[in-house]
Amino acid sequence: MSNSALPFDDIRALFKSLPGPDTHAAQMVAERDSQLTKPPGALGKLEDIAQWLAAWTGRKPQVNRPLVAIFAGNHGVTKQGVSPFPSEVTAQMVANFTNGGAAINQICIANDLGLKVFDLALEIPTKDISQEAAMDERTCAATMAFGMESIAGGTDLLCIGEMGIGNTTIASAIYLALFGGTAEEWVGPGTGHDPAGVALKAGVINKAVQLHADHLGDPLEVLRRLGGREIAAMAGAILAGRVQRIPVVIDGFVASAAAAVLYAADSTSLDHCMFAHVSAEPAHQKALQAMNNTALLNLDMRLGEGTGAALAAGIIKSAALCHTGMATFAEAAVSGKET
Repeated sequence: MSNSALPFDDIRALFKSLPGPDTHAAQMVAERDSQLTKPPGALGKLEDIAQWLAAWTGRKPQVNRPLVAIFAGNHGVTKQGVSPFPSEVTAQMVANFTNGGAAINQICIANDLGLKVFDLALEIPTKDISQEAAMDERTCAATMAFGMESIAGGTDLLCIGEMGIGNTTIASAIYLALFGGTAEEWVGPGTGHDPAGVALKAGVINKAVQLHADHLGDPLEVLRRLGGREIAAMAGAILAGRVQRIPVVIDGFVASAAAAVLYAADSTSLDHCMFAHVSAEPAHQKALQAMNNTALLNLDMRLGEGTGAALAAGIIKSAALCHTGMATFAEAAVSGKET
């Protein structure tokens, strides 16, 4: 990033130059789709997905190097008892990902997806948001830049996921700050809290949002004050996907909070994204509605790790292959609809 006056200046500049869709590529897909050996519209949303891939890559639909990127961070707010699990579990699960023992590993194998895991200074949790800002501006901007650079190895479909004990509290606080309402509307059980634990989370979130209330008109300030490193990195990765014309698949409740920050800054900034699934975390559907969006799947999942995004990637790969591999009526010597 350049030596600008303030660390966020480069991020703000990106919003002014985001590329749009390739409408010609999408139209070519629509024209070929009308000639494929099936009734018009018979593949439903798969046909829309094929056009979406073409629009944001500028080529025929194909997924050759899909990547699931998991960003892991720890949070100082866990000191307030917002999670029934200790922060040490974040690093332990990162090791589990690395050793191939997590659910995401199996889903990646099943769908032939690449997997990268990014440890974001787990030994240095962000500050307790109920007492001070989670990050200073330089740290937040640098973490977003790290997320942008994380896909430098190359991919043509980016799936983002996360790991971080306490981060459903962080996500709920971000949604409350961005979209309003009450903490009780945005909070849920996370990794397994009972009703008393959920009420405790709501109290901590209310305290945090009230503490930072005078600074929450700017979405990037919301991110640095209430967010976490994994959320900042995911926001950066989503932005990098747009700049590099890489379609992005967003996982569940926490990953969507990273997307929400970008949406609040520019409502068109997620046009290259697809929300993978509706989390069982109660407020996720509310968050999707606030972003005028819907999700591809609803499987009552709430694991995180990019699991929902990885499952959606399998469907996206199928959509691409159905479009490019299916024969047209002329190619297959099949009679078309009589006129």
